[in-house]
Amino acid sequence: MSPSHNPRDLEFTDHDFQRIRKLIHDHAGIALSDAKRDLVYSRLTRRLRIHEFDTFAEYISLLEKQNDEWELFVNSLTTNLTSFFREPHHFPILSEHIASIRQRQPILLWCSAASTGEEAYSMAITMAELFNSFNPPVRILATDIDTHVLLKARSGIYTQDKIEKLSDATRRRFFIENADNTVTVHPELRNMINFQQQNLVSSNWLFRGPFDAIFCRNVMIYFDKETQTKILRNFIPVMRRDGLLFAGHSESFHHANDLFTIKGRTVYGIAQTSQSLAQA
Repeated sequence: MSPSHNPRDLEFTDHDFQRIRKLIHDHAGIALSDAKRDLVYSRLTRRLRIHEFDTFAEYISLLEKQNDEWELFVNSLTTNLTSFFREPHHFPILSEHIASIRQRQPILLWCSAASTGEEAYSMAITMAELFNSFNPPVRILATDIDTHVLLKARSGIYTQDKIEKLSDATRRRFFIENADNTVTVHPELRNMINFQQQNLVSSNWLFRGPFDAIFCRNVMIYFDKETQTKILRNFIPVMRRDGLLFAGHSESFHHANDLFTIKGRTVYGIAQTSQSLAQA
């Protein structure tokens, strides 16, 4: 067998992989390394079987002709690993920051890689605790490129194991137990959040802020430095000048220190040189 073929039942050549890498990068900004070839095969196999294709070349031709498949293509290749209060050191920092500007109402927050919703709900819980109210003067925009995970996020329904690491008090106050071993997020928390589909790489953002804080955690690692810089530059006009940007534990923006400067452990503020681009 030629080394350009994957030894599986669906034909997947090196040329196919390179075409898919370009398509997902151009459409969603995701940079796939050579090591992701097997992941691409396994994630897209289901789409090929649905269309009864024997080769990836056929599927790529479909993508190039049919817009309806794009959404499912991107959904298949995005990774959605998240949990409630993941990287917990960020939430006291968020609370302290909002407490310092609480007279500024409404407070606007953006969860820019919301996945299945745990991060956005963690932000909402933090705000409910800060203001000691289920109806604080806070509005949270939660976006993701993957429409399937947004459906899960909007439902606010999770299995019990998703909240087992939370304190008893938090579970009782913010979650409603269901009969089928699931829990539902308190409806007033859900009312605090607006879930929308958004491609961060797109130049067409349908919202303007100004956001007092943006969570963009564990998504920049999928972009190359050029794409990261583009997104970071686009964040600034929709942020307050004193706004905070929260990044993931393995992400660093040293290559864009003219845009953002470090304020704490993976927490950034707008650099002085870019302050004029932000909102007052």
